[in-house]
Amino acid sequence: MISVEHRLAIDDLFADYGAYLDGDRLEDWVELFVEDCVYKILPRENVSLDLPVSLILCENKNMLRDRTVSLRQANEYSVHTDKHLISNVRIKGPAAAGGYAVEANYAMYQADNEGNGSLYSFGTYVDEVVFAGDGPKFRAKTVIVDNWSIPHMLSTPI
Repeated sequence: MISVEHRLAIDDLFADYGAYLDGDRLEDWVELFVEDCVYKILPRENVSLDLPVSLILCENKNMLRDRTVSLRQANEYSVHTDKHLISNVRIKGPAAAGGYAVEANYAMYQADNEGNGSLYSFGTYVDEVVFAGDGPKFRAKTVIVDNWSIPHMLSTPI
């Protein structure tokens, strides 16, 4: 049984996750992960067919840091604003290596500089959350994208 304190802390972790991405606080977003984390984005079809090919794969926190530096300094992509709606955070039970298995639904909207907005991506987060000395962190975050035919270039994290 999970404590109320841990449940509330996990809810806050998911709220911070969306807020940091929406606020273009990518450096703070990286700090929501442990050093030996895995972050990947998979189309639902690949998950259904047990195909490991991902749209994005970062196998540790240094790769997340590198992606952030690349987005800040090297990549060219359309400037946009994101809004994440994260709902139905469910603690599924203990994770295999400690911590908690957690799932949540998400929808991500995007607006361009001219104010045109659209639903960009939606799907499910399938995560492992562990508690470190300073609170909960993601050890693994798998973004399962239902609309894998994303309407624009996938550049920023989902």
